[in-house]
Amino acid sequence: MIVISVKENESIDKALKRFKKKFEKTGVLRELRSRTAYEKPSVRDRNVRLRAIYRQTLQTEEVK
Repeated sequence: MIVISVKENESIDKALKRFKKKFEKTGVLRELRSRTAYEKPSVRDRNVRLRAIYRQTLQTEEVK
């Protein structure tokens, strides 16, 4: 359970922003979306490889 203590004289917008940031870090939505539809292990592995290739190309572009 995520607990956000609202500080004195803090706007609700700032507290809500902190809550959203904490909620995003927990990964609840990401896990929920991944569980909505079954993904075959071969497809999952392919996606992992594609993401790794993408990250690799980003890193090599930064070095250049």
